[in-house]
Amino acid sequence: MHPDGTTPGQIPASGYPNSMMGQPMPPSAPMYVSPRGRSVRSGEWSTNLCHCCDDPANCMITCFCPCITFGQIAEIVDRGSSSSEHSGCAAKGTIYGLLAMTGFACLYSCFYRSKLRGQYDLDEAPCVDCLVHFCCEACALCQEYRELKSRGFDMGIGWEANMDRQKRGINTVAPAVGHGMTR
Repeated sequence: MHPDGTTPGQIPASGYPNSMMGQPMPPSAPMYVSPRGRSVRSGEWSTNLCHCCDDPANCMITCFCPCITFGQIAEIVDRGSSSSEHSGCAAKGTIYGLLAMTGFACLYSCFYRSKLRGQYDLDEAPCVDCLVHFCCEACALCQEYRELKSRGFDMGIGWEANMDRQKRGINTVAPAVGHGMTR
């Protein structure tokens, strides 16, 4: 039993999982393998903010043209809500590029980080989303890109093509991993 009066796996009266109240996640929490080969529990990012070099190609693209990376992230996070397959990516990347000229792109992109975190129940780490994007925009975009990639998305083909692959049974997600040895 936890100090808040709940048993492992039971949601406390606050409505927040035990892990958000300083309690460990129950052993049944979903896990998957990150690109770095480590087991990741639900709520954790698959890579840290400063692991940009885990994907050198994306790191270079993001450093020189962050609007491309942002457009790819936005396409997946928005679940292809645009009418045409790649217009969502191009439109959002263009908006990001225009906002980058004014210095407000980090405000636009932090909204998508928050949305991504909500979709995958990720921690707001290492600090609040707007500060992450304001202080280290390129690293934040690279981390979000790697996170979606580690969850099985082919970032270069857009939402519709990813859903088509999923329907055809082409699975690019690493299998779930148990949490240690059991008897």
